[in-house]
Amino acid sequence: MAWDLIGAPSSAGAHTPGVESAPAALRAAGLVDLIRAVTPIEDLGDVPGFRWRPDIPRPRAQNADAVARVAGDVADRVAASLDRQRVPLVLGGDCTVTIGLVAGLARTGSAPVLVYVDGGPDLYTPETRAHGNLDAMGLAHMLGLPGHHPAVASVGPYVPLLTPDRVVVYGDELPAGDHERDLVDQLGLAYVPGEEVHADLAGAAWRARTLAESAGPAFVVHFDVDVLRFAEAPLADVPEPFGLTLAEAATTLATLVASPRFAGLSVTEINPHHLPDATVLPRFVHALAEALTRTDPGGPMSSGRSAGLCTDNT
Repeated sequence: MAWDLIGAPSSAGAHTPGVESAPAALRAAGLVDLIRAVTPIEDLGDVPGFRWRPDIPRPRAQNADAVARVAGDVADRVAASLDRQRVPLVLGGDCTVTIGLVAGLARTGSAPVLVYVDGGPDLYTPETRAHGNLDAMGLAHMLGLPGHHPAVASVGPYVPLLTPDRVVVYGDELPAGDHERDLVDQLGLAYVPGEEVHADLAGAAWRARTLAESAGPAFVVHFDVDVLRFAEAPLADVPEPFGLTLAEAATTLATLVASPRFAGLSVTEINPHHLPDATVLPRFVHALAEALTRTDPGGPMSSGRSAGLCTDNT
């Protein structure tokens, strides 16, 4: 596998500034060198970024034009990467850069499938999200849910970019009755909840991979670090008290990346300003690089511990 790294230093869709610093921080922590030691990777640099600012005229869809512009630029780079038989690794930035990853795959003529590894499925719309942060609405816009913002939903070659049968939601621990959890059921999205991952890590990861492989010829993965338990991995822009361990996330990514139908990955919502010390990000980067370069991710009977991943990343 040969990777193309694409930086997307944007917090346009976030609550506040911070995540736009993540691509530079991940590079500085050695991500490119760690991957290059095992497999080819070319750093294509960054698309033009955006630092969050209040959007007073559009409080329900803040910085929508910037979100769409960044996602469109990512889509251009992703499509070019796929055309030359490379695998795009998009470093965000906020979650809306994943719209560009999916749109880029769609621009190559493939009907994209998306595995959404996130602390929440981002199914809000401007009508249901008073904060107006579009990073909580990314999947809703890719699905074209009612109330979406047209500029954000139309980044790809068609609207909607995704249909419910081409989405796998993975790793969240939303309770019954939660707005987004109810939408997952109503839309009929394939769902691998966090409790399933905790109970049977390898089985959950392989179920997600099988679901994605059966949904289409190529799938991409969205990985938001707020799916991680914040106290164990204090990286995310929005801290979450519950979530996956780093070992669970790394084994999941390794299983998905090893699929012959895997086509690309986005890593989003890292806020370097939340790091409590200088050891946290390098440990995350080592785990991520290992997951992306492991030649044998194991089968359904393996586990993160047996793969040599450490669960203590603080």
